[in-house]
Amino acid sequence: MANIAVTLATEADTLRLGSVLAHAARRGDVIALDGPLGAGKTTLARGFIQALAGDAEEVVSPTFTLAQTYETASAVIWHFDLYRLKSSDEALEIGIEEAFIEGISLIEWPERLGGLLPNTRLDISLLHDGTGRKALLSGASWVDRFPELRKHVG
Repeated sequence: MANIAVTLATEADTLRLGSVLAHAARRGDVIALDGPLGAGKTTLARGFIQALAGDAEEVVSPTFTLAQTYETASAVIWHFDLYRLKSSDEALEIGIEEAFIEGISLIEWPERLGGLLPNTRLDISLLHDGTGRKALLSGASWVDRFPELRKHVG
């Protein structure tokens, strides 16, 4: 499977990666954002959402609400933060199945979904890398989009 590694030296680089991904995303896409606390998951999501909803859109981590939605011209973006999920069944109560079908889903802490996490998705692992970060992107469903992404992010 093809992979892309992107160096994110600054917060602006992380926002830009989110924006580039947003312009490549399609309705029904699931993007799993993995990484430790403070790795930039919410920052990447903010860049993604603001690219489609407008820079004025306030994007905060849905840690306590578990999910936030953003209406855009291309699709509803569902931003999930599943850190506080006690079981994957709780995700069904917040509409995750609808999000997978109707919208674009950005999921922080995707491992909390267990078997509910679709196999067809883009995985992004965000890692601390010295004073910056690194993003590792992989996903068979995005392979056709990787050449275009590489032009913009590395």
